[in-house]
Amino acid sequence: MTPAHLESSRDDPSMMDPRVLDPAQRIVSRNGLTEKDIDETVALLEALRRWRETEEAASEAARRYMNLGDNDMRALRFVITAQEHGSIVTPSLIADHLGISTASTTKLLDRLGKAGHVRRLPHPSDRRSVAIEVVEETRDAARESVGRLYGRRFDTAARLSSAERAVVTRFLRELAATAPGPTGGSQNAPANRAVTATSTPD
Repeated sequence: MTPAHLESSRDDPSMMDPRVLDPAQRIVSRNGLTEKDIDETVALLEALRRWRETEEAASEAARRYMNLGDNDMRALRFVITAQEHGSIVTPSLIADHLGISTASTTKLLDRLGKAGHVRRLPHPSDRRSVAIEVVEETRDAARESVGRLYGRRFDTAARLSSAERAVVTRFLRELAATAPGPTGGSQNAPANRAVTATSTPD
């Protein structure tokens, strides 16, 4: 008899489902979990996958709309935000924000300047530096492509109750902590369920 989790999606079983991905439970232990628990967990992971795909598609669409690369878009957002608050942005601040070298930042600003997105202005208090400003047309385009999307996302999060936001925030932070750290292990790894379930005393 075909298991229910395969029967309901025979043509495209979820690769997020440990019953499909890891039937022998070598990676993920399902001890103590009901079928309902597993189904709900898989549905959550599938929703995260769809969000990730949507986020990647939206970012790519914004880059195409403005004909810019990822670091270019990040730099523009950084400068636009600073301008909204009346702050002065220098090339060194952009380099720090992006985590790139001074030389790479110069090339990035040359590229953005040539495309008409930014201009270099004399720094009001430091003659050794310059102030970077995003032109109004680019600010308007960014507001149209990225700003409206951010607004819809903020509205979605704001519609949650305070308790719901706390749960989602805690979950996402714990999920982020499972990413590999510098040594290859997770940054804040919880005990592995499969290992815990199969460990025996020495």
